[in-house]
Amino acid sequence: MRFDFGLAGVCVALSFAAATGASAQAPYQIQPAQLSDTVKVLASDAFEGRAPGTPGEAKTIPYLIDRFKALGLQPGGEGGGWTQDVSLIRARLAASATAQVTGLGAPITLRQGQEVYLSTVRPTGHLKIEAAPLVFVGYGVTAPERGWDDFKGVDLHGKIAVILVNDPDFEALPTEPVAGKFGGKAMTYYGRWIYKYEEAARQGAIGALIVHETPAAGYPWTTVIAPQGETYDIVHPATGPQPIAVQGWFARATAVELFKRAGLDFDQAKIAARRADFHPQNLGDARLSVDLAVTQSRVQSQNVFAKIEGAKRPDESVIYGAHWDAFGLGEPDAAGRPTVRHGANDDGLGVAGLLEIARVFKTQPAPERTVVFAIWTAEERGLLGSETYAVHPLYPPAKTAANLTIDILQTAGLSRDVVLIGAGQDSLEENLVRAAAVQGRTVTPDAHPERGLAFRADHFSLAKRGVPTLVLMAIGGGPDLVVGGREAGDKWVSDYTANCYHKVCDAWSADWDLAGAAQDIDLLYVIGRDLANSDRWPTWNAGSEFGAVRDLSAAARK
Repeated sequence: MRFDFGLAGVCVALSFAAATGASAQAPYQIQPAQLSDTVKVLASDAFEGRAPGTPGEAKTIPYLIDRFKALGLQPGGEGGGWTQDVSLIRARLAASATAQVTGLGAPITLRQGQEVYLSTVRPTGHLKIEAAPLVFVGYGVTAPERGWDDFKGVDLHGKIAVILVNDPDFEALPTEPVAGKFGGKAMTYYGRWIYKYEEAARQGAIGALIVHETPAAGYPWTTVIAPQGETYDIVHPATGPQPIAVQGWFARATAVELFKRAGLDFDQAKIAARRADFHPQNLGDARLSVDLAVTQSRVQSQNVFAKIEGAKRPDESVIYGAHWDAFGLGEPDAAGRPTVRHGANDDGLGVAGLLEIARVFKTQPAPERTVVFAIWTAEERGLLGSETYAVHPLYPPAKTAANLTIDILQTAGLSRDVVLIGAGQDSLEENLVRAAAVQGRTVTPDAHPERGLAFRADHFSLAKRGVPTLVLMAIGGGPDLVVGGREAGDKWVSDYTANCYHKVCDAWSADWDLAGAAQDIDLLYVIGRDLANSDRWPTWNAGSEFGAVRDLSAAARK
């Protein structure tokens, strides 16, 4: 396999070679200065934090379209245009939301944001549930390919499912039969809260509450309650499946107390849930009542699409992705000025990377397959722009060779390795290893696979539909930086996640060193270019939860 990086950007390659001793045979075409210039614009105060359905979006969409036009790309959206409409439901619970558990002795009042966190994405102005039984369903997993079914056919209609976070083997001892069945410490799709809510709905439950535990969730209780009662969802067709009426989380201490009052030991119940013969169990006579006043509104937003049409097989595609949205305007500062959550790295830098990849593609002959550049909305609201696309695809998933996504890159300079999120899933990892080797670099698996980062970016929406994916996300573990090594890389990740991630601090800086980000973007360019000029179809690895979906469309790729 040959990777030809072209002749531009030699300065970046030479600096990396000088610092590491690597060969300079692969000069990079991605330009750090161009990346910086784009982020400086997108993350400026003028774009007001780029929240969907706001004046910030009204500036962002034309800017992106103009950039693609200037590069000479074709519109790749709906009806020959540049965009795809994304209709969202925005729901906010009133501060007066109440919840109470009865049937376990004295009634237990649950305070929103303290003992419990409740939300709904149902299209309603008022949600009231009276005395719904609480049923412990273990990890809430149905995985026939792994020989696992937590529900055992139990009727959950009208009931609230109480669910453990993460996978059945997350805390398993090596001697337990379940050990390794779900990847061990590496979270699978079944460990994500989104899956658990969706599966509870498929099982007929009226609601689902997940027990929060920081190690298993990968984030603290403060992250759970950060939306402050605000939720977003796509608009579901009235005739199709609907989300559960109430969803949310129990604080661990709350769950422990409820189990105790029901005559159960929470820790022993967790051990029992790690067995394949686990059977759902009522929490005694516990019944949950909720009364939620909901303010709902529609938010109209847009995905942006550009393309370079394939010269030989235009019906086949390679899709690059990043998200344009951030968190918009926050609470006023001490002077009364609204704070802007700029989203410079997350994901202004990813958008800049896509524009750079598009620029480099246009310096080459047209690829054999169509190359699509998708810039999603509402990633920060739950991957909803990409989910809308996945429900209403513009390019058939069966004939999409891969999705290559950028969502946060490190800004601390050249590195000796690239961190891989979601290791072990598909054959694109082999492409990454080979491309990195040409750069004189290695690939390092995510240091914290238990956090489930592989399911927290827009590529996941396409993966669920069977499209092989590869994502670059720099917060999975510190890179081995040329200056400072792994220690310096870990410090960058710690500083960014603690101080800037989803905060005002995520702003453009003239002090950024984007040479390493350019390296990583170049990797995705090369991998995508190679796929776009081949007839190869990347595959899911044996045991991947997404392989079966891909197999259903195998005939379309013959």
